[in-house]
Amino acid sequence: MRIEITSDDDIVTSRTMAKDLAQKLGFGIVDQTKIATAISELTRNVVKYADEGILNIETVSQAGRVGIELICEDRGPGIEDIEQAMQEGYSTGKGLGMGLCGAKKLMDEFEVTSEKGKGLRVTVRKWL
Repeated sequence: MRIEITSDDDIVTSRTMAKDLAQKLGFGIVDQTKIATAISELTRNVVKYADEGILNIETVSQAGRVGIELICEDRGPGIEDIEQAMQEGYSTGKGLGMGLCGAKKLMDEFEVTSEKGKGLRVTVRKWL
């Protein structure tokens, strides 16, 4: 599933679609909520800092296990210091600074790449 992220409505749509897929795959309610919350954190950052982006939600399998993969991309200003941005409580805005590090804590795998002035790509996975 590919969802364009441009507004708060898209955040809600993304959460719902991912939670529905997670339920179909057999994730319990706690993991469904973790996945939905991670999406909220990532897509809210897109709306707030980049104005628009794309979220891809996919089923993945590896070594006999099944999971869900979320890839959130934007063409915003990017992050100059990813290490600093990953620190709990760090925020360039007025938020709580839980976006990226919060998503990382909720998911099993987390990858982030950024180039200042060219955007951000965050890939997260949760395994069943």
